[in-house]
Amino acid sequence: MFGFIIVLLGSFCFCFQNVIVRILFNEQIILGIFPTGGFVIPNLQNSFLLMFMRMVLVVPLMASFTTKLYPLTWEDIRGLGKNEARPILGRSLLGGVLMFLYLALLYLSIGLIETGIASTLFFTYPIFTSLFSWRFLGIAPTKFRWMVMIVVLVGTFMAIPYTQTTSDSYNGIGVIFGIGSGLAYALYTVNAQKSFEGIHPVPFTWISFATALGLSTVSLLILQGNNTDLNWIPMWVGGFLSAIVTLSGHLMINYGIKLIGATTAATIGATNPSLTAILAWLTIQESINSWQILGIFIVTSGILLLSQEHRVVVKQE
Repeated sequence: MFGFIIVLLGSFCFCFQNVIVRILFNEQIILGIFPTGGFVIPNLQNSFLLMFMRMVLVVPLMASFTTKLYPLTWEDIRGLGKNEARPILGRSLLGGVLMFLYLALLYLSIGLIETGIASTLFFTYPIFTSLFSWRFLGIAPTKFRWMVMIVVLVGTFMAIPYTQTTSDSYNGIGVIFGIGSGLAYALYTVNAQKSFEGIHPVPFTWISFATALGLSTVSLLILQGNNTDLNWIPMWVGGFLSAIVTLSGHLMINYGIKLIGATTAATIGATNPSLTAILAWLTIQESINSWQILGIFIVTSGILLLSQEHRVVVKQE
């Protein structure tokens, strides 16, 4: 039960992360009172910039209290230099690469389409997690799970935004990025479950953050832009808030993966699109039409059905 609770709390942190990114990319009216946001345009270079600002805060923040969470953190990390630990080191570094990839794609998607819709597309990752778990971990989906996957895909299609004010290519790119971020995160969770056979979630998470920081730094150096006109103070405030929820969310979900497995953790976490949509509606008054609301409801219902699969199996046995 503890694993279910911490994964649910970690997923709730992702709701705040998505809304913060949306505000940084687009001007919004907070709580219907005051306008703010729109500090950067949603492009690849600025996605890497925001990711860098988040990670440059997360990495030292986590390092400052990591031994309180797991006293052997630094000893385990030093031990990864041994020859017999190289496979675990490789999987830990791969976790950072996948974290970098899914965050970059998610940032772009949130900047291009509604937060609730982008979140829905991202949280289709349990489908990919089930397939990757089957392929890499040997955990085959049941017939019940295949049925729920079809339901989730139908709901996802309904949740795709179609607007008259935005070009088809603009929306299409946001949709592709949203689904791509879910696919990358699914690979991250499956890789994490395999990694936790040989490493604790705390050092694994710190290595992932540090790797993502390095990759975002390199990406910024390659895609240099003119950042002299940016409003840095609110961007750093947003980066700090985002760092806190990102760190909390990943730690709790990685602990949950160790306790209940990647597929079950993904299933619980994917109930969060409706929470994100409600949070965005309450805080920044984002509008979602009835067809998209129905799509989000179908996705969330499908994920809830998926989370009950283990109970169905127990009753059948």
